[in-house]
Amino acid sequence: MYLPAAFRCEVPETIHELIRSNPFAVLVSTSDTGLEATHLPLLLDTETGVHGTLRGHVARANGQWERMLGQEALAVFSGPHAYISPAWYASQPSVPTWNYAVAHAYGHPRMVEETSLVLRYLEKLTAMFEGAGATAWSVSSAPEGFIEKLSYSIVAFEIPIARLEAKFKLGQNRSRVDREGAIAGLQTTGSSTDVALGELMRNWIE
Repeated sequence: MYLPAAFRCEVPETIHELIRSNPFAVLVSTSDTGLEATHLPLLLDTETGVHGTLRGHVARANGQWERMLGQEALAVFSGPHAYISPAWYASQPSVPTWNYAVAHAYGHPRMVEETSLVLRYLEKLTAMFEGAGATAWSVSSAPEGFIEKLSYSIVAFEIPIARLEAKFKLGQNRSRVDREGAIAGLQTTGSSTDVALGELMRNWIE
């Protein structure tokens, strides 16, 4: 990833927060026939490994899991992103751009085959998105043996993160007044993603 110094983030906690807030990743690996990619949610465990460990699963019928063994894989996590109009800047002339936040995590995947570990991972994944409450679904609420049976149709894996990089392109190369103008412009579009990007830009100004 092209990483100009102005946009580079090297604060682990900030990168981890981006990943946790945007867990739906693109997992990229190589094979004899070229690049492969799968779109999937990944759990981040910051207590394991130098930079943390990612955990996920794919359908057993998805052959990428076999072909990525022994290879380096890349997980891409995209945060809020949006078009930035030059009309929002005080400095003129200016040109359009795209602001965004993204994290790249690299590592060598390894399979998780022990049934108890797979079920524990599925419980954590479900809890992450279901949240708490009386109506929240959980693995334990399924009929006995149902999840265990279905678990054979997936392959769970983990990726100890060997290298972690992040880019927060949020107008750091612009003046404060230009960045304030972009934030104000994003708030007028009616897009929740644009508003989220504006909030992220505001946090980086402050």
